Amino acid sequence: MSRRALRRLRGEQRGQEEPGLGLGLGLDTDPGPQRGPEEPLPPAAGGRGCRGPARPGVSNRFELITTEEPEDEPPPRGERAAARLGEQDVVEGDNNGAGTKEPDGDGQRDREEAEQPDQTPALSNKPRKKKKKRKSKKISAGETLEDNDLEDIDSLLEKIEDTNGLSQQSQGGIITDSRPLLYVEHRNLNPENELKRYFGARAVLGDQRPRQRQRQYVRSTWLTAPKNTWPRYSKTGIAMQLLDTRRGVQHFTFEHHREYQQVQFKFLDAVESMDPNNLVLLLQLNPYHVDSLLQLSDVCRMQEDQEMARDLIERALYSLECAFHPVFSLTSGTCRLDYRRPENRAFFLALFKHLVFLEKRGCPRTALEFCKLILSLDPENDPLCVLLLIDFLALRAREYTFLTRMFQEWESHRNLSQLPNFAFSVPLAYFFLSRQEERSALELSQARERAARLLQLALIMFPSVLTPLLDHCSVQPDARVASHSFFGLNAQISQPPALNQLTALYVERTHALWKDAAVMAWLETNVHEVLRMVDARDPLVEEAEHK
Repeated sequence: MSRRALRRLRGEQRGQEEPGLGLGLGLDTDPGPQRGPEEPLPPAAGGRGCRGPARPGVSNRFELITTEEPEDEPPPRGERAAARLGEQDVVEGDNNGAGTKEPDGDGQRDREEAEQPDQTPALSNKPRKKKKKRKSKKISAGETLEDNDLEDIDSLLEKIEDTNGLSQQSQGGIITDSRPLLYVEHRNLNPENELKRYFGARAVLGDQRPRQRQRQYVRSTWLTAPKNTWPRYSKTGIAMQLLDTRRGVQHFTFEHHREYQQVQFKFLDAVESMDPNNLVLLLQLNPYHVDSLLQLSDVCRMQEDQEMARDLIERALYSLECAFHPVFSLTSGTCRLDYRRPENRAFFLALFKHLVFLEKRGCPRTALEFCKLILSLDPENDPLCVLLLIDFLALRAREYTFLTRMFQEWESHRNLSQLPNFAFSVPLAYFFLSRQEERSALELSQARERAARLLQLALIMFPSVLTPLLDHCSVQPDARVASHSFFGLNAQISQPPALNQLTALYVERTHALWKDAAVMAWLETNVHEVLRMVDARDPLVEEAEHK
């Protein structure tokens, strides 16, 4: 056995052999130069010295380097002395029996253990131990980072859930008042999100997920999602400019560059030719010309190719959205476009046609969001008259709170009660709110009172709506209602033709919402109350006649 191994077994360093211990290995020993008791020890091999003061209870400061766990406290002196005595006995036994073979093999096993330092924890290498420690520190740091990331993600999810809860509470009128009335949510502009709530993600997406992963990079948009079947997009010559900002409202406009104007002249020639094939040829050369896409969509719709018609409208919206101004916001409700400018009309028409396709597709919530978007672009003039449609979409999407809030905020300056659709849809929304069990008893009673009062006013104001509504619902009125002149044929003949058109539109759209048995019973009660008021010559009846 080498002297170095013996020193490691004893925990000693060179030059610190006790005078009473003889190694007896028959090797030439060189004690080296003698040092005084106060002389410091030379640095260890490799040029590294002992850093820091020696710990109490340690005779050799270099024992801290070769120990397995330097952070642990050293064993007591009595245990260390007993260990050294045991090691001395083992070494002396080895030396005495060096030329003979021990029968029990204990000495051989001791020598094998001494010659295998890797199996002894006390003989482990310092650099190797440091590597292990560094690795463990890295792992622990990574784990702490992952834990912190997970905690951050959890906290974010909790905040999102809290905000969702607030938005749900806002439907009851708590938080929604802080947001603009025509505030548009991005997630509600995607019809797939609404279809997923109805049918599930697997039924809606199908095999689209792997195709989307292999799809090339395209620009992210909110109005529509670009498809793989579309031609590659390139600049078409449309741009949006910011005109001015007045009272926190920004006014924008689309502009056509020279190359787009040349394509526009070709489009006008194709329309005058009355041949849809000319539009197809024009789109092959200019696949994102907006007016050609809108016109060809109408041709496909008349040919009952609804899928192609809808796809062309979405492509037109994608072309227009790629030309948006960086400041133009779809959701704020403070961006305006003037419909009187010809460059802006294509955007209005594309949004309205897309809205109609969404409503036919069975996505009333998404259609309502696009309706709010169209109204927010020019709420004062309302060039496409979406006010005649927004109440129906709100009822179908079960957004009763939005409809009642709109009536409360706009009635003072827009006189929404003068429109038959709002006059009948708002009390119907209050009636549906009065049937929601999650609301308090006070809110339910207030909703019932408002519903009855507003419905009676609507019946007094527009008596010509009742008979066509009952006919579309296949309901036969009772003898008192049928024989009374207030709801008879005279009510329909005496009103202006424009009012007849509005009532016909409303009845045709919303008669399915009135077919419910509870709604019919509620309507019958209020009709009888209105007849009582008419017979009593209530001042409200005379006031309605003057209006």
